Amino acid sequence: MSLPILAPEQSEYLLRVIEAAPQVCRRHQFFLWSQGDFQRWLPHKFSLCGIYDRGQRDVLFDLFNSLPVPDGMAEQLTNARSELMLAALAAWRAARYQACCLDLAAHDTLDPLWLALRSMGYQQLLVHGLTRPGRPNELEGFYVFAQPDLDYADGDIRALDMLLPFVHAAYQRVCLTERQMVAARVPVSGASPTGAPYQRTVPLTGREREILMWVRDGLSNQQISETLGISALTVKNHVQKILRKLGAANRAQAVAKAMTMNAFGSMSHTVGEAFF
Repeated sequence: MSLPILAPEQSEYLLRVIEAAPQVCRRHQFFLWSQGDFQRWLPHKFSLCGIYDRGQRDVLFDLFNSLPVPDGMAEQLTNARSELMLAALAAWRAARYQACCLDLAAHDTLDPLWLALRSMGYQQLLVHGLTRPGRPNELEGFYVFAQPDLDYADGDIRALDMLLPFVHAAYQRVCLTERQMVAARVPVSGASPTGAPYQRTVPLTGREREILMWVRDGLSNQQISETLGISALTVKNHVQKILRKLGAANRAQAVAKAMTMNAFGSMSHTVGEAFF
């Protein structure tokens, strides 16, 4: 596939995405990196990132989403054996291991996950992957992107072709970094099985989640206080606790970390979409 001719502003977006990729080492950093200029190249509201785990001899998937998903859907989306994931993999192989689209409306199925995505406005999945060195039939990594009410065009497919090496390298670094962090925390006797995926906890109270939800929607402390009928000082104290619990430096980073943990679940407000 020949490389597309890029407009100057497109080249700038791509350059910034590439330059920022080596700094991505944690899940919240990966999520933030996949927004902004990355979105100008490849719009999506959720991505599924899978990488081969040699300990478990399988591809393990992780979900990054900027819109809440219903309870239970995150687990279904990250199931490598689901009907949806197997169809995405088959479409990619049929495309001779090139980036391609899986048309959700073109398949006659009663699979609950498939139907749920359709009901949420998802029409296509944009998929790509890469195989293990010297083993063309075995996956090294597999990536899925989706945006509601959007038909991906040829330009989006080419964009994923160009971005895949950087996406894979960044996500691979995330998995390695967090695996090392877990190993450093586990006693020598072993509190978790070797190769187990990084387990994320959501240490927020119900009130803290609610406040962080409004923060995600772009409300100030004063606006949140008026909405909830509490003082602005109380809101500020809650926000400070949220930052400490999530290890976040600011409000945007706290929201990003909560998103990667799926801390919001199916909670939603009527103000609108996330400010991402």
